[in-house]
Amino acid sequence: MNRMQSTVPLAALQGSLRDFLAPKGPDLVGRSKVFFDWQDVRRTHGLWPYARSTATAPLAHATAWSDDGTDCIQGINFASQDYLSLSSHPQIKQAAVDAIQAFGAHSAGSAALLGNTANSIRLERELSAFLNGRQVVLYATGWQAGYASVQGFVRPHDHVVIDVLAHSCLQEGARASTPNIHLVSHLNTEAVARKLKNIRAQDAAAGILVVTESLFSMHSDVPDFQALRQVCDTHGATLLIDCAHDLGSMGADGKGNIGRSGMLDQADIVIGSFSKTFASNGGFVSVKDTYAAEYLRYYSAPHTFTNALSPVQAAVVLAALEIVRSEEGRARRERLMDNVLYLRNEMTKAGLEVLGEPSPIVPVRLGSEAVGRLVARQLPRFGGLANLVEYPAVPRGDSRFRFQVMADHTHEDIDAVVKALAAAMRAGTQEALSIERDGDNNAHGRAGHPAESVLSP
Repeated sequence: MNRMQSTVPLAALQGSLRDFLAPKGPDLVGRSKVFFDWQDVRRTHGLWPYARSTATAPLAHATAWSDDGTDCIQGINFASQDYLSLSSHPQIKQAAVDAIQAFGAHSAGSAALLGNTANSIRLERELSAFLNGRQVVLYATGWQAGYASVQGFVRPHDHVVIDVLAHSCLQEGARASTPNIHLVSHLNTEAVARKLKNIRAQDAAAGILVVTESLFSMHSDVPDFQALRQVCDTHGATLLIDCAHDLGSMGADGKGNIGRSGMLDQADIVIGSFSKTFASNGGFVSVKDTYAAEYLRYYSAPHTFTNALSPVQAAVVLAALEIVRSEEGRARRERLMDNVLYLRNEMTKAGLEVLGEPSPIVPVRLGSEAVGRLVARQLPRFGGLANLVEYPAVPRGDSRFRFQVMADHTHEDIDAVVKALAAAMRAGTQEALSIERDGDNNAHGRAGHPAESVLSP
């Protein structure tokens, strides 16, 4: 079946993942089918752009398959978070081969027991040096590191004040740790200050963790670090900053937004992921003092009760870190930022709405979920690959593409993907209008049954 030619039912253009978060009924497993049915309607009509698989390395040009393996997609790749284009770097690949030869492929144990290797111990030291001497605890995934950074320190009597758009791992870490969770509006330092003041007025003895990110991945925006530091100091709160997306990829020295702002030494807890810039899975939590790091090693469940970072992962991150700290790394960051600025400028010139601040993440607004899905279906047809983001990951009616820029992209790649997106926007919007007109026509003569708009949230 040609998915592009099939008539799109309204069910494929409406609804969100949030609708199926809490299904009801006694059959815990069976009640999840309602989600699959909704998902499969979207899949049948080519409107499920998630869980695709790469058939090639995540290079600037890539081949991918749809999640059911029926559609092959080729195009300019802005859907991979290999910001410095290190995943296929010869030095990186050789480090992985050498690690397997020396240690095998698996850590075979918890880091609290015998799961560490010489590679992971060396990585702790080298990463500590990169972070101005901060203590480092390694985790097998970035998600685990984020979860552990909250769960390892926060207890049920404590409080977590967290930006409403903070990453899932941080939100889940908070939910696992305490009922005292206080969501604050995005980047609203005044709201944080009011919340801290209120908490302290009622509870002078509890710990308070304030959670933010150095670069928010859906909006490409940055908090006021110094203001957050000040309000934390005023109310005796601990400041956590998640640097997953910008550490290594931004700043002259690769230390990201907290490095450029002088906050690396001022943040109480710094966390990061290796899956963006450092060409591997894994992550870390960084604290100022040895005693705090040792506490995490034994009281953060994702460190104690799972396998340690593999020797291959550790070796790859070490090799990537060496490049990040080198002149080659500086040159790659410069090339990356040149691409970022060029992409943002060309998108704007094409009449497209670009969000946030310059970073390896370039969000381009689409609008309603229906339009977003239709445009996402069209984009590969015109030779582009990018990730659609829709509610509830972003506000309702504010779907967008999240273009993830790499150092190895060229201006020619960018010109081509801007042209592809502009064409996809025209085609997808026209299709949405046609569906809406058909809905309006079908609704005539049926009193009390107005057609539901696909263009508005």
